[in-house]
Amino acid sequence: MRTEQPQTIYLKDYQQPDYLIDETHLTFELFEDHALVHSRLFMHRNSQEQGAGLPPLVLHGQQLELRSVALDEHALSAADYQQDEDSLTLQPQAPEFELAITTRIEPQNNTALEGLYKSGGMFCTQCEAEGFRKITYYLDRPDVMSRFTTTVMAERGAYPVLLSNGNLIASGDHEGGRHWATWEDPFPKPAYLFALVAGDLYRIDDSFTTMSGRDVELRIYVEPENREQCAHAMDSLKRAMRWDEQVYGREYDLDIFMIVAVNDFNMGAMENKGLNIFNSSCVLAHPDTATDMAFQRVEAVVAHEYFHNWSGNRVTCRDWFQLSLKEGLTVFRDAEFSADMNSRTVKRIEDVTFLRSNQFAEDAGPMAHPVRPDSFIEISNFYTLTIYEKGAEVVRMLHTLLGPEGFRKGTDLYFERHDGQAVTCDDFVAALEDANGVDFSQFKRWYSQAGTPVLEVDSHYDAASSTFQLRCRQSCPATPGQPEKQPFVIPLRMALLDGEGREIPLKLAGEGQGRGTETVLAVTEAEQVFVFENVSEQPLPSLLRGFSAPVKLVYPYSRDDRVFLAMHDPDGFNRWEAAQSLAVDVLQGLIQIHQAGRPLLLDQRLLEMYRSVLLDPQLDPAMVAEILRLPSEAYLIELAEVADVDAIHHVREWARLELAKALVEPLWLVVQRLGAEPGSYSADAAAMARRSLRNTVLGYLMLTDAPAALSACVQQFVEAGNMTDRQAALVALVNSPHEQQKHAALQEFAQRWSDYPLVMDMWFSIQASSPLPGGLERVQGLMKHPAFNIRNPNKVRALIGAFANQNLANFHRADGEGYRFVAERIIELDRLNPQIASRMLTPLTRWRKFDPARQELMRAELTRILACEELSTDVYEVVSKSLA
Repeated sequence: MRTEQPQTIYLKDYQQPDYLIDETHLTFELFEDHALVHSRLFMHRNSQEQGAGLPPLVLHGQQLELRSVALDEHALSAADYQQDEDSLTLQPQAPEFELAITTRIEPQNNTALEGLYKSGGMFCTQCEAEGFRKITYYLDRPDVMSRFTTTVMAERGAYPVLLSNGNLIASGDHEGGRHWATWEDPFPKPAYLFALVAGDLYRIDDSFTTMSGRDVELRIYVEPENREQCAHAMDSLKRAMRWDEQVYGREYDLDIFMIVAVNDFNMGAMENKGLNIFNSSCVLAHPDTATDMAFQRVEAVVAHEYFHNWSGNRVTCRDWFQLSLKEGLTVFRDAEFSADMNSRTVKRIEDVTFLRSNQFAEDAGPMAHPVRPDSFIEISNFYTLTIYEKGAEVVRMLHTLLGPEGFRKGTDLYFERHDGQAVTCDDFVAALEDANGVDFSQFKRWYSQAGTPVLEVDSHYDAASSTFQLRCRQSCPATPGQPEKQPFVIPLRMALLDGEGREIPLKLAGEGQGRGTETVLAVTEAEQVFVFENVSEQPLPSLLRGFSAPVKLVYPYSRDDRVFLAMHDPDGFNRWEAAQSLAVDVLQGLIQIHQAGRPLLLDQRLLEMYRSVLLDPQLDPAMVAEILRLPSEAYLIELAEVADVDAIHHVREWARLELAKALVEPLWLVVQRLGAEPGSYSADAAAMARRSLRNTVLGYLMLTDAPAALSACVQQFVEAGNMTDRQAALVALVNSPHEQQKHAALQEFAQRWSDYPLVMDMWFSIQASSPLPGGLERVQGLMKHPAFNIRNPNKVRALIGAFANQNLANFHRADGEGYRFVAERIIELDRLNPQIASRMLTPLTRWRKFDPARQELMRAELTRILACEELSTDVYEVVSKSLA
């Protein structure tokens, strides 16, 4: 058990660095059993921190073997500095000086995948957030920005490719069959954006001409066997570069842009300046090996990391509390890019579905924190859904309030004002304010207050005065350290619909001009009333269109109201939302009936709404597919006061079966209408939409146990011309009672794709996610499979993560064995990779959501983890906060 209390770091304690680094010169000598890192730092006293005398220089460093230190070319002895497990302290003699340090590290033994490590036969780095301190002693903080020149030396035969940030300025041979390359980055950057790669890699080349006419070399580096899987990533990169020019006026600034695909990576990708290092799952995409979802993920992640070149690199964050400054803004930017490239409505549905099932749960749990946290123990734990997804929603609200032109004016000023600086969320908001002449003081509570606000709305229609009143009341539940909340600014996008579903012209009382047929109301008070004039009939409000704020909306819609909105609302997102909320209401009612021991009966309104949607050929197939998907078990758990996992699972499965049996004819009609998949695969939005609907329908038909459905499913699995259709058929078979066909398909799939790690991850995940009985035993068996490796984060996420986060019926087994299994894996992982171990904890941290028996079982496992010796700060922080 930990005996020392880890240090808590507070935003209020931020201070400017005592010293800054003008230039950083690095030389890496890479060998199979170690690496030598030589640094020369040209430093000066920070003029903003001038005081009496020169303070000590405290450099960050962890797990380093110090070989030498020299100050202004004078070698220092051990008596001239102090060294501990986290730092190196020495005393400069002048306000400007040169510091030379040599360290020895062992990348091949770095299982945490932070700093410099080996992935297979490749050297690579991951320095965000604080990995650079595992490479050499340095001021490893984001507000210390320096120009880097990096030389990499290695054996030419094993590592013919040597890469770092910026532009290649020199290269050559070295003695003993070794060679070297020197890279120079002309733009100052913090150490977290440093990157290095050395390996035997295949290079895919392309180019891009910027809006000013400059030619930029584009390169993707992969292992040779993956070279046929990079075309989509390259096309996505070029689309992202053009989009960023057109929408934000941002042009790329180096002569070369590089992406490297790495198999062992804790994150999705990293935006290191000019040399983006990616998890291979976010680069490789081929119709035979990747699903439509994987294609879309590659496009989104490539765009996200490219967009960081400005929103994160040219302008970076002052400290890690400001992480959402770069991540929230860039997630918003990549979401808008994906919306423009595909279906805007479906993209919004996907993002909101994820947010409400996962980030809302984070907001309601022990790790709840503001978009700009007040404190942390381990920064890696704050790469969270709140920072990223909720942070993006905060930016989206600013965009909604200002409009596209006002937001663009604000970002132009932001990039112009702060280029080359490390700044804060306040600086970003100030640029938007100054460019538009507005005051966002109250709005900034979204950055400082945790939790998901509740927006309760009721209405009253007065026929005599032809007025319609909306009364809005907002509140936000207590979160750790924040028992009371002040009112937020909530942009409520809305319209009023007449009896035919048409939008009614809007005019607010007291305003001279109308607002058109849709408007955004700014809810700024705890209780606020809006009165609309000239409303000639009782309207039905269409509220929170496009999910204009990350809140829980409460309005007394009847089920008939929801059916009407699902059938008639001109806003695509709100049509889906009405269908989703109708399904939630029906399922919640059925759960109560099941708990009372009464027979279940499906509300025919839900059935008929689904039937109508299926039979409407004018609707976007992707939209229909989204409507047909019942709310997930995770979302139903999040909505419950005390989640009855068994009842939720039983009722949802029962409802799916009832819908399938009642809708057999229209389901088959959809299959016939869509027809067979064309011979050649297309990744365009229309083709993806057809596959999405056809495979959703196949999933329903397989529930009916009809021979025709089984035959169609097996045929699709065998004959599919793309992985999307093959995977969908395999999922349907794995979750069916047809044991012979299931085992045959799983065996054939594994044999065919055994040499493709990402496809095998899919194979693991499909089985780990199956809610059929015996799920835990299946996962335990799969851990012994030759393709599984607990040191690889992708494998851990595919098997253990899928089981704990997606297979809720088996994870929440009444005997607690699911909890015990995951806890044991967390303890094992903590010794190898604390970041991944910490992220696996999330399902256990939500123990308060369940019945007393399960609460006790989950608490017991958290307590057992906390009692482990030498527990990492990553895991300690999450477990201790969960039990507090």
